[in-house]
Amino acid sequence: MSTTVQHAALRSRIQPIATLVEKADWLVRTIAQRTVVQAVMRVALAVPFWKSGILKWDGFLQLNDTAVYLFSDEFMLHLPGGPYPYPAPAVMAFLSGSAEITLPILLVLGLATRFAATGLLLMTCIVELTVPDGWPVHITWAAMALSLMAWGPGALSVDHLLGKIFGSRQTM
Repeated sequence: MSTTVQHAALRSRIQPIATLVEKADWLVRTIAQRTVVQAVMRVALAVPFWKSGILKWDGFLQLNDTAVYLFSDEFMLHLPGGPYPYPAPAVMAFLSGSAEITLPILLVLGLATRFAATGLLLMTCIVELTVPDGWPVHITWAAMALSLMAWGPGALSVDHLLGKIFGSRQTM
């Protein structure tokens, strides 16, 4: 059997597999549109921080006792030579609770997205210093924040709408 015939026979056997792979690839690319991925990423990053933040409040600007207690007596910064207690625990609890409510709202809306993602990346670093064994979850938060910082909020966002109104394309 000649080499040309062998190649043709091999191609005829592989062609159905190649066609199937191409169709699967097209389906994946169709489902995972950049705009959809960016919107889902914003919500996915917002959820854990929102859930944590909502537990810190008893009412408008009224931090609950548990939040202050956690920063006073439970949470520690695991730094070399430590762990160390949080400085100004009531202030830290207030700042943390405020950021955990405000930044997720901004993310879900897609407003000041890169700023909000940067804030949540910094919070993730602090959380990692507080709960070092949580790195498998923390690294996913960091990856989501970094992707939003790098590629922006996507077309389903207030940032994109403002960019269209004011002529900026940096929000994509």
